[in-house]
Amino acid sequence: MKVAFASTDGKTVNEHFGRCGQFIIYEIGKDCYRFLEIRQFSEDRDRKIEESKDNPELHNDFVWEKVKSLSDCKIIYMTEIGPPSAARLSQKGIMPLKVMEGTSVEECLEKLYSTIKTSPPPWLKKLINKEEKS
Repeated sequence: MKVAFASTDGKTVNEHFGRCGQFIIYEIGKDCYRFLEIRQFSEDRDRKIEESKDNPELHNDFVWEKVKSLSDCKIIYMTEIGPPSAARLSQKGIMPLKVMEGTSVEECLEKLYSTIKTSPPPWLKKLINKEEKS
């Protein structure tokens, strides 16, 4: 299962979903987790999303573009996310998880991996089952 992290430094979750310019992608499996790639949307903050807020139609298109680009990920960690973006992720079967700014990616991975191994909550069991069937 692929997991994404809104991160400017590749080490901590430190960005809002919409304005995040890159996401760090990991694969988490039954026996381990491993780094896969960095998905770059912009060099810094995603200014096209930030600057399009006054044009709802264009803004919506940019957010959908980001959601589609991350649609193979089942969980996305971020510091903040607006309700419309959270709804878009949910429509694609992606679970948005908010964490405190500065939480390490490694800490999130360890906690998720441990939860998968011991007692995943119903929403996580559902994601795991879908992943195993595909």
